[in-house]
Amino acid sequence: MKFLRDTLDRIEPLFHKGGKLERLYPLYEALDTFLYTPGEVSKGASHVRDGMDLKRMMIMVVFALTPCILMACYNTGDQTNEAARAAVESGVSQDDVMAQLGWRAPVMMQAGWDPASGGNLFFNFLHGALYFLPVFLVTNIVGGTWEVIFCCVRKHDLNEGFLVTGMLFPLTLPATIPLWQVALGISFGVVIGKEIFGGTGKNFLNPALTARTFLYFAYPIQITGSTVWAGLVDGVSCPTLLTTMSNIQNALPNGESFTNVLQGELGGLSLSQAFLGFIPGSMGETSTLACLLGAIFLIATGVGSWRIMLGVVIGAMGLATVLNSVESTTNAMYQIPPLWHLCTGGLTFGLVFMATDPVSAAMTDTGRWVYGILVGMMAMTVRVLNPAFPEGIMLAILLGNVFAPVIDFVVVQQNIKRRLARNES
Repeated sequence: MKFLRDTLDRIEPLFHKGGKLERLYPLYEALDTFLYTPGEVSKGASHVRDGMDLKRMMIMVVFALTPCILMACYNTGDQTNEAARAAVESGVSQDDVMAQLGWRAPVMMQAGWDPASGGNLFFNFLHGALYFLPVFLVTNIVGGTWEVIFCCVRKHDLNEGFLVTGMLFPLTLPATIPLWQVALGISFGVVIGKEIFGGTGKNFLNPALTARTFLYFAYPIQITGSTVWAGLVDGVSCPTLLTTMSNIQNALPNGESFTNVLQGELGGLSLSQAFLGFIPGSMGETSTLACLLGAIFLIATGVGSWRIMLGVVIGAMGLATVLNSVESTTNAMYQIPPLWHLCTGGLTFGLVFMATDPVSAAMTDTGRWVYGILVGMMAMTVRVLNPAFPEGIMLAILLGNVFAPVIDFVVVQQNIKRRLARNES
């Protein structure tokens, strides 16, 4: 480690003003502060010191995302292996199945995988990682390059703000997303959703959510709908759970409950399975349990706001309960029980990791309650009242991001009025 420290110190003058690599100083500074604690410290009693800085906050969020990452790899591999097994059982030859899996097939075969047998713990993780890692690498390489370009042009330090964006964005995508769309989406999210407003700390929209929303509207076939996940193996249809819900016939036979019909459409899928995350969907959003584990970690470390999380739950579950009591003959989404809303789609993932973004969310305590409830209610409004958009949380959070400064302004002004009234009395 001393050799590395000496090497960094030796080449540092090249990146300072007048050095040959002056314009690349943000890149050097990012590497130095990522490996070591910055040498600059505040002095004097007037400074407020806190154990939480940007680097530590970002790392905490990455740790909180670990259960979702593990579940993304396992569930993606499980869905793929089961699709391969089903294809073989339906009469598709193993050679055709392997050909459809592309470059991942030789890796799996080298590890001893048999398409006809489905998968186990090891093969599920391995196969899922072969889908997740390329998306993750493209996201960080392309997005990180944009960060470096803007920092070099502006002569700003390159901070750790992209660490979380580079982790969140891949988790919001389906396994079959083309890599060129990943590159295009993260470029839009970083440049349009963040850098044009000044970079980390100045963006009023969540960059990862901005990137995902861009792909959602630009390439809806690859993001949602009946073809998502079907591209794993041809002939095996596996639409997202929310898409299946919205397509269920409204006329329930013989007064049968919606849950029973839903379970029949999904091959006996139970609420507990949906809670655990063994369902098709975006790679990191399927498991409510994994998201709750991340929420506990974020709340315990003081990184995530429990007020926003609880506010979203109150707003979403409250409105879902009201809508579920309405009898509709034209929209099946009214009949979805509130708990099914919580355990399907990206609602839990969004309320834990997206809505709590400290930059784009409300900052006052009262404002966080209002912001969270607004996001929850809007998510259910979009999801239920407009089944053309089966996933409503991302649009709701972006709307909340837009209103967050206004919410905080109103809260602060009300506090000022109350204080002035107390002083006058």
